[in-house]
Amino acid sequence: MIGIFGGTFDPIHYGHLRTALDVQQCLSLDEVRFIPCGEPPHRNKPVAEPLQRLAMVRAAIAGQKEFTVDDRELQREGPSYMVDTLTSLKHDLKTESLCLILGMDAFNGLEQWHQWQQIFELANIAVMKRPAETGQIEMNKNLMLQVKDRIVEVTDLQKKQNGGICFVSVTQLDISATMIRQQWQQGKDIHLFLPESVLTLIQQQNIY
Repeated sequence: MIGIFGGTFDPIHYGHLRTALDVQQCLSLDEVRFIPCGEPPHRNKPVAEPLQRLAMVRAAIAGQKEFTVDDRELQREGPSYMVDTLTSLKHDLKTESLCLILGMDAFNGLEQWHQWQQIFELANIAVMKRPAETGQIEMNKNLMLQVKDRIVEVTDLQKKQNGGICFVSVTQLDISATMIRQQWQQGKDIHLFLPESVLTLIQQQNIY
């Protein structure tokens, strides 16, 4: 099973990398494929240029054999709808099962996504949650009614080709790309928030 981890990665940081590793190890994924978003349909345009964000992701995951990068959304014109990305991946990967990795906030907004119900025909979904979030998962109630029959235990997700949902506890670092950009613009030290290789690109290309 291949994990699909999308985002603007503007810039990619340890919050992305740590949670991706947690999910990969918890679900025994063959790989986690980082897919930089081309044109985000639900948020503002990224600050960094597409090729800069792609380069930062490549630099960040270098040496982590379970991590790969995929630039298909940057090559495609128009809004980067996940349903289109998963359809394209299924066409390329044939029988390989996919697992879309989402944060809780993104999952709660799933009903706002383009053709969101088709996603279950293309992939499983792993929802990242903080370890402290025990008991009842806080979810959009309408969404819960529509997906409750799809929820499975983490140990059972590998048995499903698509359509399953599980919740994975991850190490949630209090880091955001917005915070990193703001601190950088204020002349503050950001090297503890992201890999040195990413910081070097930011410095060399004057990205932010």
